[in-house]
Amino acid sequence: MDKVYDPKKFEPEIYRLWEKGGYFTPKIDKTKKPFTIILPPPNANAPLHMGHAMYVIEDILCRYHRMLGQPTLFLPGTDHAGIETQYVFEKKLKDQGKSRLDFERETLYRMINDYVEENRGIAKKQMKKLGFSLDWSRERYTLDPKILKTVLKTFKKLHQDGLIYRGQRIVNYCTFCGTAFSELEVNHLEKDEFLYFLDYGPIQIATTRPETIFVDVAVAVNPQEKKYQKLVGRKATVPLVNKEVPIIADELVQPDFGTGALKITPAHDAVDFEIGQKHKLEAISCISLEGKMINVPSHLTNLFSKQAREKTIELLKKENKLVKIEPLRHVIGSCYKCKNPIEPLLMPQWFVKIEPLAKPAIEAVKKNRVKIFPLRFKKTYLNWMANIRDWNISRQIVWGPRIPAWYCLSCNPGVKINFLDQNHKLVSGFYQDLKDKYSFEVIEKGLQSLNAPVEATYQTEKPISCPRCQGKSFLQETDTFDTWFSSGQWPLTTLGFPNASDFKYFYPTSVLDTMWDILFFWVARMIMLGLYQTKEIPFRVAHMHSRVVDVERKKMSKSKGNVVDPIEMVNQFGADALRMALVFGTAPASDIVITEEKVKAMRNFANKIWNIGRFVLNKFEAHPQVPFYSSKLAGLKPEDKKIIQDLGKTIQETNTAFKKYHFGIASEKIYDFVWHRLADQYLEKSKQRIENHDLVVLSVIRHVYLNCLKLLHPFMPFVTEAIWQKIPWKTNLALTTASWPTDE
Repeated sequence: MDKVYDPKKFEPEIYRLWEKGGYFTPKIDKTKKPFTIILPPPNANAPLHMGHAMYVIEDILCRYHRMLGQPTLFLPGTDHAGIETQYVFEKKLKDQGKSRLDFERETLYRMINDYVEENRGIAKKQMKKLGFSLDWSRERYTLDPKILKTVLKTFKKLHQDGLIYRGQRIVNYCTFCGTAFSELEVNHLEKDEFLYFLDYGPIQIATTRPETIFVDVAVAVNPQEKKYQKLVGRKATVPLVNKEVPIIADELVQPDFGTGALKITPAHDAVDFEIGQKHKLEAISCISLEGKMINVPSHLTNLFSKQAREKTIELLKKENKLVKIEPLRHVIGSCYKCKNPIEPLLMPQWFVKIEPLAKPAIEAVKKNRVKIFPLRFKKTYLNWMANIRDWNISRQIVWGPRIPAWYCLSCNPGVKINFLDQNHKLVSGFYQDLKDKYSFEVIEKGLQSLNAPVEATYQTEKPISCPRCQGKSFLQETDTFDTWFSSGQWPLTTLGFPNASDFKYFYPTSVLDTMWDILFFWVARMIMLGLYQTKEIPFRVAHMHSRVVDVERKKMSKSKGNVVDPIEMVNQFGADALRMALVFGTAPASDIVITEEKVKAMRNFANKIWNIGRFVLNKFEAHPQVPFYSSKLAGLKPEDKKIIQDLGKTIQETNTAFKKYHFGIASEKIYDFVWHRLADQYLEKSKQRIENHDLVVLSVIRHVYLNCLKLLHPFMPFVTEAIWQKIPWKTNLALTTASWPTDE
């Protein structure tokens, strides 16, 4: 053995050994209970970041259960990552002086797909480099045809069960990214702005958005507010346009905000929309999907909302309708991708009625059918689920599976469409006004988006004829599924729900491991959809792992320039060093500080393990007839019995830590035993006995060291396998197939 362990010399060769041996491909054995983890799919188009390196938790669990003798499936896959991928691709287009609107949707889809396929193998190679024991024969991708088929069937079943509807709702819309987001995808940030007090005739209102006054349809007050009770039923006058609107009473109005009187703009505020629905008020939009002003006086039309605000304030001052301005610190929504402000806009979207799905998912966690660890996240989950709202599953992007809904143009002559004509010029208007000028084929090919007023026909293939009017011309819904709708079915689709043998054997899965920040995005939705489709939970344990942060305990991000590249760390110090650094000394779901110094320290530990192996092998070359250890072996000294006893205690403590998901404790126990108890103490004291040809001490050393390699293997698989392959007196072909040590 070389004096220093060189990871680069061994790691690629060892991973090839594992793959060639098929050690990560479990066989279905109905006499044994399987252990299953499905990898949270990384983006198909991008390299891994340090957060992805936390898959090490899943790999540790899988290697541990594999050594316990359970058929263990660690199933890999990648996510098309709709908005994320299209956002990255649009940045590439921008660098080329182009835009997504320059291309027909099929062309743009094909371009993004080609880009993804070029990069799709990056993450796979990197996961192998990190030593993850994934069954690559079962690799999946969210856009695999079989997976898409299941996703579309789920949509159709939800619709048939009355749980899918298309409705006009206030959505969180990013006018820069050109799509709506769910509430979970909006960053809520405190910001210093202003509160504007305006004269509405008999009443004053306070608003942060004076540019929207032109589409006000009412002024609302709280019915308990005595000072306004006499005004309810009278008219207020919207300044600048002198439009009269009713003064109404509604308990949703907060009497302690501003003047206690709220201007009602149902198309641009969620509370206003709810009040408008109750009082049957008209909803008029004044901001377009491009973020420009519409349905306002001509001198404001086509201004961006921020420009319109400044202009409106000037006009209000001139008309003496601006009473006062006060500073206001409040929370605003911003796009989690581009960081621009989110516009609450009224638009037709596809929603899942969530309450019927949430109830069984709440019960499953309450009754510990799904155990959430650490326990504090159980309370977080239950609180959120108790207040959950309907789920907006439609996104106005190209990259992803389109919603399988078809609009008959005979039934929908008033459908509003945007499309690229033969000259790649964007055309907008109503179908009934455009059908004589443009052929259906041109409209269908160049279709960018549409807004249909009536219900659609639901089926996975284009209908032959309309079931209502027998029309033959159809346009498919242009919205695509929210990525979380497809990944929310990941345990089902990856295992071949409903009839595949893998699904029947490996479902429900054992552990879902992910970071706590997608507890609602992903974990909750998998529980809901899993129970809906199968009446069975998708996983027995949802484990929330730690977040990797920099030395200042800030989340790593490219924009902050504080990213530590996991592959660079592997290239410098080896995969085992990074793996051990990610778990050593960490508490469950706490922040992990990763520094080069910590990874280097674990590289030193790998070298220590290697050097112990060199020492042991050298001694055994001189003494090939060493008997195998037994507790009945004659000549055992007190220190021999003590090291065996301490080994048993370490095995027991490691098992306990694994069962409690305390991987930091497990790694510390093994580290301390190997470095200090075995190397510093027992081996040092045993050197004289070895020189005196004491075969009993060599028997004990061999027994203890082999078991240490087994204990270390889930954490540091490469160095332990490299040493194992050099040991002439082993019984297993590969360490990864060895049995977990017992504490007896």
